[in-house]
Amino acid sequence: MATYTIAELAREFDITARAIRFYEDQGLLSPKREGVGGRNRVYTPRDRTRLKLTLRGKRLGLTLSEIKSIVDMYESPKDTHAQINRFLGVLAQQRVTLEQQRADIEMALEEISAHEDECRRLLLEDEADRSAA
Repeated sequence: MATYTIAELAREFDITARAIRFYEDQGLLSPKREGVGGRNRVYTPRDRTRLKLTLRGKRLGLTLSEIKSIVDMYESPKDTHAQINRFLGVLAQQRVTLEQQRADIEMALEEISAHEDECRRLLLEDEADRSAA
């Protein structure tokens, strides 16, 4: 079975080793420990997949507890139907949040455009006044 070091995962996912250790502290990753005093972390393909899903969840704006719950869901097929429904609920809530953010961003961009137009108009008026003087 392939294994990974913390440095390899950090490089692959372009994050810091500190971030990986943080995800471990949050219970998202559980590497084996090797070497003197268990100082070396050894990550399995399972850990790599969990890290990948964690980073994807963060990009979607999910909280770490939501991410952990979703990632854990895939590893415990107790009641798949209930788990999928729960996941759909999380996704629906995240969709609402993102759509609101998109609306807010669009409104802010419209305001910026209006301010830019006004500034350009004022500059043109100023140039016209200077030319007339």
